[in-house]
Amino acid sequence: MLGEEFRIGRLGTDGDFEKAIRFLKELDGKVDAIGLGGIDIYLYSGTKRYEIQDGARLRDVVTQTPVVDGSGLKETLEKETVQYLVEEAGFSLKDKTVLMVSAVDRFGMAEALALAGCRMIFGDLIFALGILTPVYSFEQLSKLADELLPKICKTPFHVLYPIGAEQDKEPDPKYSQFYDQADIIAGDYHYIRRYMPDDMTGKVILTNTVTSKDVDALRARGVSCLITTTPEFEGRSFGTNVLEAALITLLNKPWKEVVPQDYLELLKELDFRPRIEKLN
Repeated sequence: MLGEEFRIGRLGTDGDFEKAIRFLKELDGKVDAIGLGGIDIYLYSGTKRYEIQDGARLRDVVTQTPVVDGSGLKETLEKETVQYLVEEAGFSLKDKTVLMVSAVDRFGMAEALALAGCRMIFGDLIFALGILTPVYSFEQLSKLADELLPKICKTPFHVLYPIGAEQDKEPDPKYSQFYDQADIIAGDYHYIRRYMPDDMTGKVILTNTVTSKDVDALRARGVSCLITTTPEFEGRSFGTNVLEAALITLLNKPWKEVVPQDYLELLKELDFRPRIEKLN
């Protein structure tokens, strides 16, 4: 990218936090950037940012190397993706029903979809907490987030999100009624996959971090189109955490001073475009 060659490696720990901490300490000062995958550092209510205790615990063991979780790109790249779909790719989003499986970790995408005229179903309570209560407005979502996130962020992350072997379990279609109501299913792929039904005929999936195996599973379920906010590299669309870690090394400024506008300008220079793949 921009004449720079990158070596990107992935280290997994199957959800073992102590092992992750050991890896991070060993890498500190020896790599140019670290992108934390499978966990967030921050969740958002729209007006406020809340720090996840487990994510911060991993970040704080690193003292020399920039550590990112992808949230900087979610606020820029994912907003830009929705605009690109409407203005460049010819997608009609107005009056489409969107199931946003989790908005507090992707407020930029959720906000952009709502501004594009979509009817939103926010599944944060359903997919993260198992509370069968969909939310239909930003006002209600923000209010609930401000009430619940201070406590939720102290919860062990594995309670909120599938990690390790949990990510490989067969999907449990117990929330299929919400998929059925939607034209577009958007957000984190592990949440989408965890509860997706066998029949998703005609649906559009807006996500990232998918492998060729994931694409095959979506095609078999009848999904019409897959859109990933990050480009495809060798069959995989990497998570925003990986891409943000790569981009931060290209920015000629201290990483703690980086703001979303820096990413936006860099993305335009790179001319990154979303992956749009017709499946059926």
